[in-house]
Amino acid sequence: MAALTPSQLDQLVAKLNEDYQVLLREVRSELENSGNQHRIDLLNREPGDSGDESMASALADFNITIADRQVHGLRDIEAALQRVKNGEYGTCIDCGDDIAFTRLQAYPTAKRCIVCQEKRERLYAQAGHPKM
Repeated sequence: MAALTPSQLDQLVAKLNEDYQVLLREVRSELENSGNQHRIDLLNREPGDSGDESMASALADFNITIADRQVHGLRDIEAALQRVKNGEYGTCIDCGDDIAFTRLQAYPTAKRCIVCQEKRERLYAQAGHPKM
């Protein structure tokens, strides 16, 4: 495991668990209030038109996107907690160096040190732009 003190590790695990509970409540809330009522209200208005139907579909898609992002966040936290159990938390998956405590405080699910993350972002930012 990275050069984290037991106190630092406890602090980070507590943050991961807290973030997990917050996201879990958000997902539950989103599922309970999934926007179906908005869609029903829009479709039941008189006179209904294709614009109302389009707006209802857009709202539903937006709600699905929010829930998807939250579920990805839950998975990231679960993966970070698994790395803690495996003794791999705080170690960069690319270079094997320690991930700075300050980075983990800001982004507890970080898998890469800041140097490797910046390299990755530059690489993938370039991949999305066609060259002439």
